[in-house]
Amino acid sequence: MSNRLDTETIKNRIAANWRLEDTDEVPFIIEVGPVHLATKDFFEDDGAELKWNEQFHRDREGIYDYAFPNIKPNVGINIIAAAFGCEYRVNDEADPWNTSIIREENVEDVYKLEVPDPADNPVYRRAWERLEYLQSRSDLPLRALNVPSPLVTASLIWDYTSFIEATLVFPDEIHALMEKVTEATILYIKEQFKRIKNLYSVGHELWHIPRECGVRVSDDTAALLSPSLYREFGVKYNSMIAEAVGGIVVHSCGNVEHVVGPMMEISGLRGLDFTIPQTDNWESIRSAAAGKTGLCLRHCYWDHAAGSEVDLAGYTKKILDFFGRKGLFIQTSTPTAGESRALGEKLHEILSK
Repeated sequence: MSNRLDTETIKNRIAANWRLEDTDEVPFIIEVGPVHLATKDFFEDDGAELKWNEQFHRDREGIYDYAFPNIKPNVGINIIAAAFGCEYRVNDEADPWNTSIIREENVEDVYKLEVPDPADNPVYRRAWERLEYLQSRSDLPLRALNVPSPLVTASLIWDYTSFIEATLVFPDEIHALMEKVTEATILYIKEQFKRIKNLYSVGHELWHIPRECGVRVSDDTAALLSPSLYREFGVKYNSMIAEAVGGIVVHSCGNVEHVVGPMMEISGLRGLDFTIPQTDNWESIRSAAAGKTGLCLRHCYWDHAAGSEVDLAGYTKKILDFFGRKGLFIQTSTPTAGESRALGEKLHEILSK
């Protein structure tokens, strides 16, 4: 069994990789088990959330990869939309969801929305209480809370089924909404960074993403847009966030082949984070981004087609051969700890020089 890397080596190699410097090994992480969600049992019970995180890292003992123990303080992706007044719905199946408050029949209401106070808004206060509980009862560093991109939050405030059409029919109102949402997002990021005393990552995933990268945002709505629409409603507002907090790493699920080029135009971009099995045209990503910015390519076992038997090590080798080593990060997972330990040894052989 390979000796696990010490924490400082992990941090130094990851930071160097984000800077596109040469490293001895392509950094990779392996999660164990299904995705952890902010379902009712965890969202409403900080103690249960802490216990889950502690057990998760006990399960990960002995796995060779580029993560170290930390806490994920999950409250879902809809928190900023909820702070604007969307009804927050905690459930037993997934992260909390919300009810939109803007539709075609009341588009003028976007001008009435007020940017929520980052310290005193009731929705935010619940998140800050969670952070304080976790860091008062554990010495482990905390990941950032999930930060939705302005596009994602806007598409939650504005009825999702008509949001894309509205970018064409009501562009002025969409821009007015995006301006307010972007201001709120920046305030939300700065407030949580002020409150987290020991920051593990500027993102909510298992990756240690250093503070020098700014912040990681979840920009899943991007995959639904044309290149021109993303330039108008994605690039501008993500660039504003990057300027405010010192950089940005942009994640998007879905088929990103049409928007990866425009994403590279974001001012202050530090990296891109994609769920790679969802994009068939890998060349679009390679030609636009490989070797030019940090590139985190995720293929957890649940990201592959249901029922398919994918060789996760072989798939990782395929990614490495296609995209090259420079700035590459690999994120994957297995159902059990034993499988993760075995996979870690295989990936160490594949990804080290």
